[in-house]
Amino acid sequence: MNVGVVAVIMSSFIAKKLDNFSRLSDSCCMDTAAPRTHTHRIAHTVRQRIGCADERVWQLDDFSDLPFMAVAQALSRLTKEGVIERLSKGVYFHARSTSFGSSKPNPSVVQKLASRRSTVFPSGVAAANMLGFSTQAARHGEIVTSALSLPRKLVGKDTIIHARRPAAWRELSEHDAALLDFLRRRGSTSELSPKDTVKRLLSLLSDEGCFERLLKVADTEPPRVRALLGAIGEQLGKGKKSLDRLRTSLNPFSKFDFGALAGLPYARHWQASERR
Repeated sequence: MNVGVVAVIMSSFIAKKLDNFSRLSDSCCMDTAAPRTHTHRIAHTVRQRIGCADERVWQLDDFSDLPFMAVAQALSRLTKEGVIERLSKGVYFHARSTSFGSSKPNPSVVQKLASRRSTVFPSGVAAANMLGFSTQAARHGEIVTSALSLPRKLVGKDTIIHARRPAAWRELSEHDAALLDFLRRRGSTSELSPKDTVKRLLSLLSDEGCFERLLKVADTEPPRVRALLGAIGEQLGKGKKSLDRLRTSLNPFSKFDFGALAGLPYARHWQASERR
C-alpha cells in the first residue's frame, strides 16, 4: 500500500479517537458539574430565605421542600460564616443587628421548641401561678422535664431545669404535672395561708378524674407524694381500693414532712410528722 495512503488512514483514525475522547471528557465534566451546580443552587436558596426573613429561629423542617443533606450542609456553612447561630441539633437562629449588638432569640419561642423535642412543664413559682397559689413573678424561669437534659441555648442560661422526671410524666397534662410539682414541694411555693393552701389543693384535686390521673403515676413518685395523695384521697372520700394501694406502698415506720400541707385533715393518718 502506498505510504501516503497509509498516512491518511492513520491520521483519520487518530482524529476519530481524539474526538471520542473529547466527548467522553466533556460528558464526565458535565456529570460532576451538574450536582455541584444543584448543591450551590440549594445553598443559595437557603441563604436567600434566611436573609429575607430577618430575625427568626430556623429548623431543618422549614426547608422540607429541599434535599435534606444539601440543606444541612448549607446551614452548617452559614453557621461557620457567622450568618446564623446553632442553638441545638437542627435548630438555628438568625439575629438582627441592634444598637446593643446582635439580637437574642425570644425565650418563649425557644422554650416552645424545647417542649416539642421533650416533655417540658412549668415548675416552682410558675407551676404555683398556674394553679392559683401565687401571683408573684419568678426571678428565673423554672421548668421540669422527663428528658436527661435540655439544650441551654433553647431554654435560656438562667432557667432552672429539673431533669430526669419519671417517664410517666410524659403522659401528663401541664395542669397535672404542675400539681405533682406542687406536691413534691409540699406546697412551699404557695402565697396563701396554710389553711387556704389546703382548701385550694383539695378543690383542684376534686375535679373529675384529677385524683385518678395522679394515682396512675403515683408508683413512680417519692413516698412523701404518695402519702400526701393518700391524705387527700381520704379527705375526698376516694375508694378503699385506691387508698389501700397507696397505703401498702409506704413503709409503715416512716414519717413524712408535709410542710405547708400538714393541715390536711388526714395528714396524721398518712404518717405525717408532727409539726414543730
